Amino acid sequence: MDFNIIRIARTVIHVKDLDRSRDFYVNALGFIETESDDNYIYLRGLEEHVHHSLVLKKSEKLGVHALGYKVEKEEDLDKLQSLFQKKGLKTKWLAEGTQHALGRALHVHDVSGMPLEFFCKMDGAERMLQRYDQYRGARIQRIDHVNCAVPDVEKAYHFFINELGFACSEYTATEDDRIWAAWLHRKQTVHDQAFMNGEGPRLHHFAYWLPDPLALIHCCDVLASLGYAANIERGPGRHGLSNAFFLYLRDPDGYRIELYNGDYLTSDPDFKPVKWELNDPRRQTFWGSKAPDSWFNETAPFLDIDTGEEVKVENPLLEQRKPEFIL
Repeated sequence: MDFNIIRIARTVIHVKDLDRSRDFYVNALGFIETESDDNYIYLRGLEEHVHHSLVLKKSEKLGVHALGYKVEKEEDLDKLQSLFQKKGLKTKWLAEGTQHALGRALHVHDVSGMPLEFFCKMDGAERMLQRYDQYRGARIQRIDHVNCAVPDVEKAYHFFINELGFACSEYTATEDDRIWAAWLHRKQTVHDQAFMNGEGPRLHHFAYWLPDPLALIHCCDVLASLGYAANIERGPGRHGLSNAFFLYLRDPDGYRIELYNGDYLTSDPDFKPVKWELNDPRRQTFWGSKAPDSWFNETAPFLDIDTGEEVKVENPLLEQRKPEFIL
């Protein structure tokens, strides 16, 4: 590739009440609030050395503004623009200073219609990794990945692999060897970007890395003590896919956030992707407990990079299965 996408770096979502969101993300989960005003809250994890990895934007219209990826060099942005334009996909430049703490950014829609963002520069912030006095709630460390529902997983898979330079760590296949779901990465862990078969494009969840499994359990205790027990949607548990220890939560606006720990290294060039059969129930929960219907049926809309309206969704190409067999 002529460009280098480093990792998933930020998510920008619209929320209706900033104070309500602050109570959940900062006071309960333990995110570090870097900065805020009447319209935005900028959040980061304890390990992160940059201004933010999660932006909460006040708006009466809920939706995901962008999934942001960091690139190595400024010229990578121009090369990415050329790629997306050659594919006939929508692109939009946001000049440096247009978005707080961010340098020049390229907004695009990918082949599935998802709004992606690429940037190179972001203001720095104090790394709080050894500020153990600031470890609260879930002890959030860093952004880890995003998972999206798309109508054609194979189309998304081939674009990210062949055009953007991602690699596959694990995938689920149907009996006729069609790709049902895929876990793709740029950093050397299981995934930065996951795709699942479903009505889309829609955001299923964004995920943050925690220091250890006990942090997930402690988070459940904190959430329950603060009156957020009903926000715990699924887990704690262990995935078969990725081997990770997980906890899924719903924030006050309904967005799903996964707290995550315990996957593995994917750096070796001869690493072979792990294949899972669609009818293997250990994929989604290694211990055997089933996920609630909401986990399969409820996702968040993406917003168009020009109009701000919800991106049109399409039905999945592959036939949907019963929830107990879906990941």
